[in-house]
Amino acid sequence: MSQASAPKQTRKGFTVAGLILALAMAALEATVVSTAMPTVIGDLGGLEYYAWVANAYLVASSVSVPLYGKLADMYGRKPILLLGIFLFLSGSIASGAATSMPQLIAFRTIQGLGAGSMQPIAITVVGDIFDLAQRSKIQGLFGAAWGFFGLVGPLLGGLIVDHVSWRWVFFMNIPFGIAATLLIVANLHENVEKRRRSIDWAGAFFLTVGVGALLLAIDRPVLTHKVIAGAVTVCALAVFAIVERRAKEPILPFELFTRPVLAVSSPVGAIIGGSMLGILTYVPLYVQAVLHGSPQDGGSAIAPMVVGWPIASAIGGRLIPRVGFRPLIRIGLFVTASSGIALALFGAHESLTAMRITTLVFGLGMGFANTALVIAVQTSVAWHERGVATASTMFFRTIGGAIAVGVMGWVINRAILGDPTIPPEATQQILTREGLKHIDPTVLAKLSSSLGNALSTVFWIVGAMSVTAFLVSLPFPKTLAAQTPPTEPETPKPT
Repeated sequence: MSQASAPKQTRKGFTVAGLILALAMAALEATVVSTAMPTVIGDLGGLEYYAWVANAYLVASSVSVPLYGKLADMYGRKPILLLGIFLFLSGSIASGAATSMPQLIAFRTIQGLGAGSMQPIAITVVGDIFDLAQRSKIQGLFGAAWGFFGLVGPLLGGLIVDHVSWRWVFFMNIPFGIAATLLIVANLHENVEKRRRSIDWAGAFFLTVGVGALLLAIDRPVLTHKVIAGAVTVCALAVFAIVERRAKEPILPFELFTRPVLAVSSPVGAIIGGSMLGILTYVPLYVQAVLHGSPQDGGSAIAPMVVGWPIASAIGGRLIPRVGFRPLIRIGLFVTASSGIALALFGAHESLTAMRITTLVFGLGMGFANTALVIAVQTSVAWHERGVATASTMFFRTIGGAIAVGVMGWVINRAILGDPTIPPEATQQILTREGLKHIDPTVLAKLSSSLGNALSTVFWIVGAMSVTAFLVSLPFPKTLAAQTPPTEPETPKPT
């Protein structure tokens, strides 16, 4: 073969830099929007939509993750990752320009469609271009990068909200997205087999309908709406199961979940994902609405989580080749369970310091457990399954988060909307320093008490889910990282 026709080689260093920038956007978004949301509600109104700003993003990212994973196995990682970055940037720009809560929810949906590609495909690329020993170290680096940008997110978000405008928590994604795109286009090169493919659009449609209806069933206060949405959920997911069994290229191959590693990691990811998103979404609300802290205070309450995460991730990544996956998963989830119980017992007290310590410990546990879970899944499958396997892991984690946040949002809405003596405008005023000056002291005390009680219940849900995740993880197989991984061809084999 001539030099001119030789395939281009991936420049690993520049590719990793591009992947880290893509993850930086997702990491910033995971914390900065939570910090800004109380102020957004104070500006646009609609506390009853609070959970749906997060849920729209989570649903879109959840249902698109397995489809992107399958498309990445079929057409290569690069085009799917670039598509995700484009959608994420488009949604970010539109979200920053939103003038109402329904608009913001719609634009966050577009943003979520992009996020569904970015994190799982970036992690899949790492599994492709590095061997096991290198992969463990790079995953630790990714955890550190996620933690750094996640830490910057709350603090930066608080500064932006206080001194500029909440809209810039979305606009600041633009330079990251452009830089990530340029690096990935120029340096990531793949040799993917060209052949006719079959895309499981029917499966993607029924999965989207089923998950969306499920969240509506959780969120809607009217019993009739719950029943209708529940019926749609059951029907759509039943049809989805039938479609997947008949599809040539299913987006969620059920056979994968009969394997011990994925059979345990999938439910564990869903449960612990719910705990994590519950903390990220509702701790800032507690700090601002109940403790009457600033946006910066709300951000600082969850920032320690994304300090502990990368520290534990970096340590865990280096330990995996020596001790295997199971010990780190058990240790990590025991730590998250302990911190979840601590949050339930002591979180709903007027102590930011205790809240920060609790979220720090939770982040340490997530760093150990999540790194080991992701690498275990990647190591247990071959190249042509790695995209969908990695994406499926992310799918269950995000869908667990979406369902949990929806349930927690219902708890809060029931507490607020169920009290006719609380004026609707008070729920908006309590979220800003200026608004607090105009609330009647009696109403303020009643509203703070209602929110405090509801959020205390939310923290107990977080604690219960954290303990459940640990218990479910106990049967994880004793898979040693030193075992020979499956064959990794340069291109996927024809089926």
